[in-house]
Amino acid sequence: MRKSPKMAANERVNLDERAGTVTVPVAERAPGELLRVLAAVSACHLINDMVQSLLPSMFPILKTSFHLDFSQIGLIALTFQTTASLLQPVIGHFTDKKPLPFSLPVGMTSTLVGLVMLAYAPTFGMLLLAAALFGVGSAVFHPESSRVARMASGGKDGFAQSFFQVGGNTGSAFGPLLAALLILPRGQVGVLWFTLATLVGIPLLVWVSFWYRQELGHVAKRAVVEQAQHRLPRAKVIGALFVLMMLVFSKYFYIASLTNYYTFYLIRRFHVSVESAQLHLFLLFGAIAAGTLIGGPVGDRIGRKYVIWVSILGVLPFTLAMPYVNLLWTGVLSVVIGVVLASAFAAILVYAQELVPTRIGMISGLFFGFAFGMGGIGAAVLGKMADATGIIYVYKVCAWLPALGLLTGLLPNLEPGGRSSAVANEEEPERV
Repeated sequence: MRKSPKMAANERVNLDERAGTVTVPVAERAPGELLRVLAAVSACHLINDMVQSLLPSMFPILKTSFHLDFSQIGLIALTFQTTASLLQPVIGHFTDKKPLPFSLPVGMTSTLVGLVMLAYAPTFGMLLLAAALFGVGSAVFHPESSRVARMASGGKDGFAQSFFQVGGNTGSAFGPLLAALLILPRGQVGVLWFTLATLVGIPLLVWVSFWYRQELGHVAKRAVVEQAQHRLPRAKVIGALFVLMMLVFSKYFYIASLTNYYTFYLIRRFHVSVESAQLHLFLLFGAIAAGTLIGGPVGDRIGRKYVIWVSILGVLPFTLAMPYVNLLWTGVLSVVIGVVLASAFAAILVYAQELVPTRIGMISGLFFGFAFGMGGIGAAVLGKMADATGIIYVYKVCAWLPALGLLTGLLPNLEPGGRSSAVANEEEPERV
């Protein structure tokens, strides 16, 4: 009788348990094929996040065209952030139970429709609907594409997540720049230029979806084996997830202070020109992109918990020093902080996925949604604080956020010997 993938995986787990080992399977695919899939989802992440970043870039145009007040601008932002943040774990939970490979191009199609509506919206209500469609597109894309990145990792889960996230970081950085070049001279209708990017992304995601559908059997087998691997009680898993969420809160609140208010801080404290402040911001974004790419592979090599320790708590001396140094050292420290702090998210996400390997979509959606929400809330809270106390004081207070990295000590050790047990060689699987 032919055994199902799940039955075969269970038998393999039982055999390994009797031998005192657990083997994590790795997809038997050529590295070139896996890299092409990973490159495709990373490129589509660039497109998705580039388009998502257009909405706040257009707020000055929309405010003038529709005679909006700041409360209405805030409502547009809230509509986008709510749909993007809250729907991600819901969609991830649903697709864990019922995989929907072709939801990826459907999600980007929602973004495409939102773009067209944004270009021609005649009323404020239509703007809100366009913002909601942007959020839905993001909510569908992130958990499922993160799952695909894990499937195409070849066992190097940290590298795959870092590579995937760099695409999003790049898109977020280029979005406002392209908006200045293509939308500001043309007005609201200028967003139609960005439909070309989504029309490239949709067929790419269709191709990825066919590959995803072929891999569903292996995904089920890997989840069964990894679930047997750590055998942590439910309460300990929930506690570890809570600690990881607190670390994400620490990281994204501090990152929000940099990405949203760094130029104002430099201008206020050092009286530099706008051009000089923008150059410092460009270097900061480059550092964040570099840190994102570095963190995952390092976690694959030395263990995710070590990367989390260093990237959150290890940055504390630099954040505490930055409000008190001169302009040169402010630039140097901001680059160091950007590289080190940005290395955390891939390690945190992969660690969370290893805690609950049968709920990859829900975990990915939960952490992407929470990170997105914390970034938005952080920007709003810190803006209020800056109005009340001054921007320099904001950086003195935020400097203590990485101290939450001490919570890392509460995380269970999933990686005996300092090496991820999920990383295995195809010719000789690693056993723990």
